[in-house]
Amino acid sequence: MTVFVIRRLLQSLLVMAVMSTLVFAGVFAIGNPIDILISPDATQAEYERAVRSLGLDLPLWEQYWRFLQNLADGELGISFVHHEPAIELILQRMPATLELAAVALLLSITVGIPLGLWAGLKPDSLAGRSIMVGSIFGFSLPNFWQGLMLIMIFAVMLDLMPAGGRGETAVFLGIESSIWTLDGLWHLALPAINLALFKTSLVIRLTRASVREVIGLDYVKFARAKGLSERRVVFVHVLKNIMIPVTTVIGLELGVMIAFAVVTETVFAWPGMGKLIIDSIFVLDRPVIVAYLTVIVVMFIIINLVVDILYSIFDPRVRLADVGA
Repeated sequence: MTVFVIRRLLQSLLVMAVMSTLVFAGVFAIGNPIDILISPDATQAEYERAVRSLGLDLPLWEQYWRFLQNLADGELGISFVHHEPAIELILQRMPATLELAAVALLLSITVGIPLGLWAGLKPDSLAGRSIMVGSIFGFSLPNFWQGLMLIMIFAVMLDLMPAGGRGETAVFLGIESSIWTLDGLWHLALPAINLALFKTSLVIRLTRASVREVIGLDYVKFARAKGLSERRVVFVHVLKNIMIPVTTVIGLELGVMIAFAVVTETVFAWPGMGKLIIDSIFVLDRPVIVAYLTVIVVMFIIINLVVDILYSIFDPRVRLADVGA
């Protein structure tokens, strides 16, 4: 296990190195934020002063070197617009995004796995076919359109839920979140459902495919031949083995949810990292964009490492393969 973890950590460092180069090339070397940040009526002297104050007059290699030094120190610059450390702006918005992604993932798991299990065990039943047809809609409908429809139906037409915002928050066990209050949960419901719809469909189809693959294997037939109850066969022998690919995909999808919650946060005015990055892109606030990308990459690396470790626990052959390599 130790060798396995060390190998994954070294791979993660390589990913971070490549990411830093791509981020610099994609953000720092493209576009000129000065054209947006200062008035069109500014004089040439004011324009040059603004360029020097942001360090944009330095050669590209020197800007890159400063970027690497700041990255190593955990300092990702001062926001051009907010005049605050960019990483602090990201960290202030992070709890809202993590909260939204975690609740959406929980919905995907609690709904997707049972429905996928049902569809896999009874593929020719009306319920099984209906579940698979319903999952197609989750894949096909655009995320932003789903969000607008949820707002129109539940917030405008039925007037049952708020159309946007985070709602009231409270602190419990040192964690401030909207899930601790009824008003917060009421505001969280629609964006969480919107973010979870696609992932639920993915979990349903993945679970069904895994069940159909496992259900005909010899160890399942042997378990039934021993006279074990159908419940024990399903929940001990089938469910345990299908959790290997399902756990892997669910773990990776958590990172995807965090990174691509931008649309949901924008539609529902959810005050998370996604809303902040959209606003920052419009004004070319480079430090905030870099801080966001860095945080997202680090999250993906951590999530992938945790998924790899869980995968190796479920399937020891993974560890043995790494040791042998």
